[in-house]
Amino acid sequence: MNALKKIYCRTFQGVMRAALPFLPYREPALIHGMEGVVTVLRNQNIPCVMLITDAGVHGLGLTAHLEALLDAAGIRCVVYDRTVANPTVANVEQARLLYLENSCQGLIAFGGGSSMDCAKAVGARLMRPRKPLNRMEGLLHVLHRLPLLIAVPTTAGTGSETTLAAVITDEKTHHKYPINDFSLIPHYAVLDPDVTLNLPPQLTATTGMDALTHAVEAYIGRSTTRATRAAAVEAVRLIFANLPEAYFNGHDREARANMLRAAYLAGTAFTKSYVGYVHAVAHSLGGRYGIAHGLANSVLLPVVLKAYGPAAWKKLAELARAAGVSDAPGDREAAEAFIACIEAMNAAMDIPETLPGIRSEDIPQLARYADHEANPLYPVPVLWGPEKLADLYKQVQEVEVHDGKGNPVHSETAA
Repeated sequence: MNALKKIYCRTFQGVMRAALPFLPYREPALIHGMEGVVTVLRNQNIPCVMLITDAGVHGLGLTAHLEALLDAAGIRCVVYDRTVANPTVANVEQARLLYLENSCQGLIAFGGGSSMDCAKAVGARLMRPRKPLNRMEGLLHVLHRLPLLIAVPTTAGTGSETTLAAVITDEKTHHKYPINDFSLIPHYAVLDPDVTLNLPPQLTATTGMDALTHAVEAYIGRSTTRATRAAAVEAVRLIFANLPEAYFNGHDREARANMLRAAYLAGTAFTKSYVGYVHAVAHSLGGRYGIAHGLANSVLLPVVLKAYGPAAWKKLAELARAAGVSDAPGDREAAEAFIACIEAMNAAMDIPETLPGIRSEDIPQLARYADHEANPLYPVPVLWGPEKLADLYKQVQEVEVHDGKGNPVHSETAA
């Protein structure tokens, strides 16, 4: 990245940081139990609500209890369960039309980050019917209060129940649109560990590492506040203490509750302090190849942290000591121990070191997408342009190694 662009990026980030105290950040009101959802809807005189979820969550019957409570209360519930991983423009438009056809007056996002992102984008399109999603990309392009939005996370990872962000994929161009607007913060959130008890181990692992990525990227960035640093540190502590237990013993209700709390705290941290290049690269991979966001973040996190080098050592060392990972007096040693602990946790949970399907000819364009998303918005420890970002894709690119007969023997990184 040239010097002028670096000056522009840091100036932009400085202005955003100075504006933090004056911006309308808020947190959703927490609802305890599904019965509380009914109470909220009754108090707001909402006779019909749309529940946005995915086929997996709906098929497992996770929404059945809430649907039964709504039915008993005389509140009609219209279900949209076609949300896909990396939700698309088509998902949003289908759900929006269903909402209008049934005269719904509120939204319940029930699921992982994909369902919550879809619901947020539906709300944005309802309030801005003449503005397509590609024109909402970036910061503050919605600027209208959404209909009532209640978020019920079924994974402890995205933190979307408390953030101002939604990411939607254009299925025609395979480009992801990060949409950031204060109006996208849900009005209410339900943190119920019971809906996470049957989450498969692999999804538990990758969504948990997604939450860790949020906390770490928020903490090591250059636009933190005392509150976001405290939230990020507590999230990191909770994740290191509870993610392995949630992975190996999924019905440990305390571990599940602590992971939901960690994801929520990490979400509050990065909502104000932003994320970094891990997310920018992961979003481009999800848009182009459909790679699950949590998996991409899990694989990329240690790679990017190493690449930041000395610029991140001090803050990574602080996290290492706070989480009990290292008591080394030197920042470099503690930071390296922190990264090694992330790698060890990935290995213990069978998270790979590389990602399949990344084509070398796509990398230049993917790097430009990541650059467009991250710069100038993300206050990262070190500024990189497309050339350096391209190296990150190569470091996680899976390449098959063949024997003399052309048969695949194993896979390894391309870097």
